Amino acid sequence: MKKLLSIAGLSVLLLALSCESLLIPGDPASDPVANFEFLWREVDQKYAYFDYKSVDWDSVYSEYRPQVRADMSEQELFDLLAAMLNLLRDGHVNLTSAFDRSRNWSWYLDYPPNFNSNVVYRNYLADGYRISGPLHHQIIDSVLYVYYASFASEISQANLDALMDAAQGLKGVIIDIRGNGGGSGANAYALASCFTADTLLYGWQRIKSGPGDDDFSPWSALRIYPRSGKRFDGQLVLLCNRNSYSAANLFAQMITALPHARLVGDQSGGGGGIPAFGELPNGWMYRFSATQTLTPQGEHTEGGIPVDIRVDMDPLDEAAGIDSIIESALELFRNS
Repeated sequence: MKKLLSIAGLSVLLLALSCESLLIPGDPASDPVANFEFLWREVDQKYAYFDYKSVDWDSVYSEYRPQVRADMSEQELFDLLAAMLNLLRDGHVNLTSAFDRSRNWSWYLDYPPNFNSNVVYRNYLADGYRISGPLHHQIIDSVLYVYYASFASEISQANLDALMDAAQGLKGVIIDIRGNGGGSGANAYALASCFTADTLLYGWQRIKSGPGDDDFSPWSALRIYPRSGKRFDGQLVLLCNRNSYSAANLFAQMITALPHARLVGDQSGGGGGIPAFGELPNGWMYRFSATQTLTPQGEHTEGGIPVDIRVDMDPLDEAAGIDSIIESALELFRNS
């Protein structure tokens, strides 16, 4: 009798476990629907530029949610999520897995490059240019030309001292950030502070702070303060192209606040939002813009900073080793 009861008890236990397994939801890490819903909701609640970009995220859900299948492969799910994110047209929006990284580069690929590093290094920096950390510089016709390839490369105070020493007594300074895809805003600020003797307002910023469409922090003022060390208060020209993005875009915004500075070349690429990062249930990483930045005049910087003097590279000049944009900047100093 006891044996029969034990068998009966075991049967009940197995039945209970079997029923429980039917009630427990699948692992969200491998569930395409759970990962889609998680990402869509995160962007819905925290992305900062829906209104500016005229994106109806609810309509995006209606279009993309029916395409999610329980039997999707990882590659199929990644491609679908990447296509959805690309509708934001934002270089700060990425989805990263072990096998791919989504990206939207239309902010510069749809425009002329207006930069040739080979021409710059062969014919303008040339032999004997100085390397002060990431700042490569050469004196050309009594003007200090400075090329800075990436704001991800840290600038030390010693680097800035060397640059300021090199600029003393010259007609002016040209800073070239063409092809600079960004990096650290702190580096942008450190360099900009070398060129002002006054505290200057260069913009406004606010953070997406809640799930509602209008849930933002109050606007905060953005200011440049003069560097405590050596500075240069003379004429400054900044060279930009559409591949001047993120921190480079921020730097261009800072330079527009300087009364003795001009921007030459093509409008910068944009990237006015600081990205927030997160992880999907399946371990893929994502990021998207979670702040907004305005100029002092109230214009969004997400689409780029306009230049004062628009110049495109001339193909014939480029073939001859001449950089039309650098030459236009040098001509400003010759005429002055």
